[in-house]
Amino acid sequence: MLIYTIRRLLLSIPTLLFIAFVIFMLLELAPGDPMAQMPLTIPPEVKEKMRLALGLGEPWYVRFPLWLKQFFIVEPQYWIDGAFGTNFADGAQRIISFQSRSPVFDTIAQRMPQTLWVVGMSYVVGVLIALPIGIISAYRQYSVFDQAGTFVSMIGFSVPPFFSGVLLIVIFSVQLKWLPSIYDTTHVVTDMDSFVFQLRQMVMPVMVLALQTTAQVSRYMRASMLDNLGQDYVRTARAKGMSESTVVLKHVLRNSMIPVVTVIALGIPSIFGGAIITEQIFKVNGLGQLLIIALQGNDIPMVMTITFLLAVLIVMMNLIADILYGILDPRIRYD
Repeated sequence: MLIYTIRRLLLSIPTLLFIAFVIFMLLELAPGDPMAQMPLTIPPEVKEKMRLALGLGEPWYVRFPLWLKQFFIVEPQYWIDGAFGTNFADGAQRIISFQSRSPVFDTIAQRMPQTLWVVGMSYVVGVLIALPIGIISAYRQYSVFDQAGTFVSMIGFSVPPFFSGVLLIVIFSVQLKWLPSIYDTTHVVTDMDSFVFQLRQMVMPVMVLALQTTAQVSRYMRASMLDNLGQDYVRTARAKGMSESTVVLKHVLRNSMIPVVTVIALGIPSIFGGAIITEQIFKVNGLGQLLIIALQGNDIPMVMTITFLLAVLIVMMNLIADILYGILDPRIRYD
């Protein structure tokens, strides 16, 4: 397993480099100019100096290697030893945002906790709800519970976040006045009352994102359980006198989790994509809102860094899913 993990990590390096190049070229060829946001009163020669100061005067084959150096060498060096500041001995600088003129990673680090609070909690809640629903739906196929689970999953698949988010705001904030409609990012938890308020403002964005996760994972869990419940080893285990709970939870569930692990692992990056819309609706000051603002302002360093971090997350989740295969099924060996 260790050799396989090391081999996969080495193979991921050219994959990530290719993804970074594709992202860079898409942003390079996309229409728009970072200087378009500047006031019209600024003289053209001043705009040209500003363009050169941002590094836009260099060709793409110079800026792309520089960005790679800043991402993989300069930024890690800064976070390990921040005494270097923004300028280093070799003249390299940190990745700077076009809009805020501040280091990109510092801005991302400030926004990350809000995204992790909402996205992380929604994914955990969605998975914890989806697994029991899928198991019970498969074991009691075509029952009332199974039909209700299918109905909820259909809603989760068909209703987009921008509609369900607005619908929840209208119902729970405007009509019932139970929950706040806007996420207060400046709120600090200091006592029980502030903790309750934090939970209340997290309810709606978590519900919107958890609904999609529950719909997807529960359907895969149900299908995998149904496939394994009809296998010969299940009939053999029952014939040997094993209890039904042991057969279902120990044998069937473990084999059924193998394909579901892929869905759960690869769903983590996708839930960040859904958070982009959800954070805009509920005004969560997270990475999704930051990406939208950067796209609107043609902030190429910010857009490229955030999208590349999502690509790194996808590659890592693929590796984790493959490793979990060997843990769940002893027959799978990579070495």
